[in-house]
Amino acid sequence: MPSVAADADDVLNFTDRLMLPVFPDRYRPDIDGLRAVAVLLVVIFHAFPDALPGGFIGVDIFFVISGFLITGIIARELQRGRFSLLAFYGRRIRRIFPALIVVLGAVLVLGWLWMLPSAYASLSADVFASAGFAANIALLLQSGYFDVESARKPLLHLWSLGIEEQFYLVWPLLLMLAIRARVGLLAVASVIGIASFALNVALVGSDPVATFYLPFPRAWELLAGGALACTFDRLAHAQIASNLRAAAGAVLIGVAAVLLDSGRAFPGWWALLPVAGSVLLLSAPAAWGCRHLLSSRIMIFFGQISYPLYLWHWPLLVFFAIIKFAPLTTLERPLVVGLSIVLAWATYRFVEIPIRFGQPSSAKLASLGAAMALVALGGIIVVSQNGFDFRVPAEIRAMAQVPTQAAKWRVHQCMLDLSHETSFADDCVDRDRRPLLLIWGDSTAGSLMPGLREAQRRRDFGIAQFTSSACAPALHADIPGVPNCRAMNDKVLALAVELKPDIVLLHGGADKFIDNIAETVAVLKRETRARIVVLGSEPVWKRGLPNEVLRYYMLHHRLIPARTTESVSANWYDAELRAKLVPKGAEFISAWDVFCNVDGCLARLGDQASDITSSDTIHLTEKGSVFLVQSIVDRVLDGQPAQAAAAAH
Repeated sequence: MPSVAADADDVLNFTDRLMLPVFPDRYRPDIDGLRAVAVLLVVIFHAFPDALPGGFIGVDIFFVISGFLITGIIARELQRGRFSLLAFYGRRIRRIFPALIVVLGAVLVLGWLWMLPSAYASLSADVFASAGFAANIALLLQSGYFDVESARKPLLHLWSLGIEEQFYLVWPLLLMLAIRARVGLLAVASVIGIASFALNVALVGSDPVATFYLPFPRAWELLAGGALACTFDRLAHAQIASNLRAAAGAVLIGVAAVLLDSGRAFPGWWALLPVAGSVLLLSAPAAWGCRHLLSSRIMIFFGQISYPLYLWHWPLLVFFAIIKFAPLTTLERPLVVGLSIVLAWATYRFVEIPIRFGQPSSAKLASLGAAMALVALGGIIVVSQNGFDFRVPAEIRAMAQVPTQAAKWRVHQCMLDLSHETSFADDCVDRDRRPLLLIWGDSTAGSLMPGLREAQRRRDFGIAQFTSSACAPALHADIPGVPNCRAMNDKVLALAVELKPDIVLLHGGADKFIDNIAETVAVLKRETRARIVVLGSEPVWKRGLPNEVLRYYMLHHRLIPARTTESVSANWYDAELRAKLVPKGAEFISAWDVFCNVDGCLARLGDQASDITSSDTIHLTEKGSVFLVQSIVDRVLDGQPAQAAAAAH
C-alpha cells in the first residue's frame, strides 16, 4: 500500500501509465447544445406535460454531462499534479451559488406575497434544504400522496441539484484515493457505477420514491459520463463512427422523451435510454449533428442559460398558478416560459458572468457563502414564525389550513402509501362484529373512516378497511404513478374472498377505470356473495376548497358562503357509474347528491374551521365525513334493491 505522502512525480508517472484522458482546454459548443436539449425537455415537460410526457429525462442528460465534464477536469488536474479540493469546491460555489441565491430569495418574497402561512412555512423549509443542497432528502421525507401535491411545490425541481452536489462531495475524494492506491479511474467509475445501477434496478419496484431521490441509486448516471471521460481519447473519432454514435444517441433520447411518462417506474432500466443516448452524443463531437445542430447559435444560447432557466421556470409556473388560484391556460403557459427565459438570460448576463467568470478571490467566495447562509437563515425564521401567519385573519387562516388526513384514516396501517408499504395491519378488520362492511378504495375511501367510526356508535357493524393512496378499486388496471396498485387490488380481492364480508363498499377515483370497477363488482358478487355498494365521488373543488376559502376572502373580504356553485367540477360521472355498475349487481349511492343541490355544494357545515367539508380538492374533513356517512349509512347497511335505486333516478 503506497504512502499517502507519495512523491508527486511518482503519482504523475502513474497517471501517465493509466493513460488518463488529456482534455484540451478548448470550448465544445456541442455540449452547450446538449445542455439546451436537456433544459428544453424539462421546461416543455413542466409547462406542457401532455405534449412531451417523457421530458423529465432532461435531468438525466444533465447528470451525464456533469459527470463527463467534472470527471474530465479532475482527471486532467490530477494528471498534471495540480488538483486542489479547495479550488474545486471554490469553482463549484462560483458556478452554483449566484443564480441559486437569486432564485431562492425571489421565492421567499413571492411566498410572502401569495402563499398561505402553512404553505409558506413548508416552502421556507424547502428553501433551507435547498440552500444546504439537501432538497432531495427533504422531498424524500415529505413524499407521499398526502403531502402538498407537486404542482404546488415551487422548489420541487431542486432535488436534482441536491443529488449532484452530494455526489461531488464524495467523487473527487474517491478519485484522489484511486490515484494514491494506483487504481485506474475507469475501473473506479465502472465498479461504483455498476453497483449504483444494480441498486437502482433492485429498489425501483419496492421503493420508487427513495430510488428517485437518494444519491447512490442515481450516481451511475453521473458515473456514466465519468467513465466516458476516462476513455474519451481512446474512442474512434472518424466522421462515420462519430455520425453513427450521434445518430444512435439522438434516437435513444428521442424515444425516451416520447415513450416514457410518469406512470413508469423510473429511473430503473428505462433510464438507460437517456443516459446511453447522452453518452453517445458526448462521445461524438465530430459528428455532423453535433457540429451543426447542437453547435448552432440558438442551441448555444439556451445551453449557456440552461442552469438559470432550470432554476426559474418551475417556481414561476407554480406561483402564477397560485396567484390565479387556478391552473394556467394554454395561452398563459408559453408566456410564463417566455418570462423564465428572459429572467434566465438576465441572471446569466448580470449575475453569473461577473461572479463565475470574473477574477476569483477569497472575498468573492466568502460573500457568496454569507449570502447563501442568509437565505438559509431566512428560511429558518419563516418556519419558526409559522409562515408569518399574521398576514391572514385567524378565522380564514384556520379554515384554509385544515389538515388533509385524520388519525382515524389509520395511515400506514390500513390506509397505505404504496410507495412505502404493501401490507395491511392485523387490526384493519373488526373480526368479532357482524355484519362486516369491507371498505375498498383509495384515499377518498380512507377519508370515510371518521364517519364510519361515528356510525358504529349508533349501528352495530364491523369494518374491514383496505384502502391505498391513489389506488382505485379497479381490478387489472394499471394506475399511472402507482406501479404497485394492480398487485394491491389483487391482494384485497383475496382478503375479501377469505373474510366473506356481508357488504363491500367501493369508493375511489373511478372516472378513468369504470370498466375495471365493473369487473371488480362482477368478481366480488361471484366470489363473496356479498352486497356490493358503490359510492360515487364527492364534489371536486377545482382549486382545492381551502384555496377557495382564501380566494373568496381576497376577492370579497368575507367568509365563503355555506353553499356555492363556484369552482366545483360538473357531476357527469354518477350517470356513467350507475349505468355501468347497477346491471352488474351493484347498488349505487351518489355522494354528490348528499352535498349538492340547486343552490350549490356545501363548502362548510358551520362557521368554525373544522366545519369545512373538504381539506383539498376531494378529501373529506372529519366533519364532512361524518355528515356524508350519517346521510347514507342506513342505506349502506340495510340495502336498497338495485332496480329500485335505478328507478329512483
